[in-house]
Amino acid sequence: MSRLFMIAGMVLLGVVGLSGASAASDYQEIVVSDGGTITGKIILKGPIPPPRIFPLAFYPFAPYCAKNQKITDGKGNVVVNDVSAGPDGGLGNVVVMVKGVERGKQFKPIVADLVARGCEFLPFVSIVQNHGKFTMKNEDPVLHNAQLYQAEKGNVILNVPIPPNSFETHEIRLEKNMKVSKMICGMHEFMQMWEVAVDNPYYALTGSDGKFSIDGLPPGKYEVIAWRPHFKPIEQEITVSAKQTASLDFEFDSNQVIRPEYEHQEKFRMTP
Repeated sequence: MSRLFMIAGMVLLGVVGLSGASAASDYQEIVVSDGGTITGKIILKGPIPPPRIFPLAFYPFAPYCAKNQKITDGKGNVVVNDVSAGPDGGLGNVVVMVKGVERGKQFKPIVADLVARGCEFLPFVSIVQNHGKFTMKNEDPVLHNAQLYQAEKGNVILNVPIPPNSFETHEIRLEKNMKVSKMICGMHEFMQMWEVAVDNPYYALTGSDGKFSIDGLPPGKYEVIAWRPHFKPIEQEITVSAKQTASLDFEFDSNQVIRPEYEHQEKFRMTP
């Protein structure tokens, strides 16, 4: 199996169930006087998967990157812990989205603020809009390269250099019905972040405690998706009553984590 098909196949497992929602341009803002709320928690079941290891000797500006003790092990490697949980199993970096809402509360434009710092892309997961803007700030004194992959298909939709100590604004252009993109530094594969495009304002991104809250929903029955990198999305149905709070929890199984094995790829490079 080629590396492209291997990577594309794995990320496809991470986006099943995200299609079918209306486009942001179709969303209608109305006054929601009797809106309800969905609250819940995302839990990781099972042991924490082992980190991925990237030998710095394969990458440019290795001495600079090695200074970041948050990502290095002091033995010449970058250690990527891309799946972790809180003491009680709370799972962060999960995007919770209410699917197919066409009318509801105000939907403010989203501008995602991304940063390269200490040879890391931050934050690990961001909420974006298709054809919306994102800013990229490089706080490092070294060059990086932003390669934005449309994760459902694996193709590159943006490939731009990120000069040292720079600040730029770019537009995200996903194909119709595509929701997930992944940014990888073309010079440092361990620099990775994910972006999820939403088309209505009913979404949340969990913190380290795994908790979320989505308010102002018109009463009705909804499908809610919980998505996180390296997992298959989970979808559940819930009924929201006027001015009431409904509870909805999700559980991800660590034994179902699917990650690209960069260690086994030729020259540690991800090819488009």
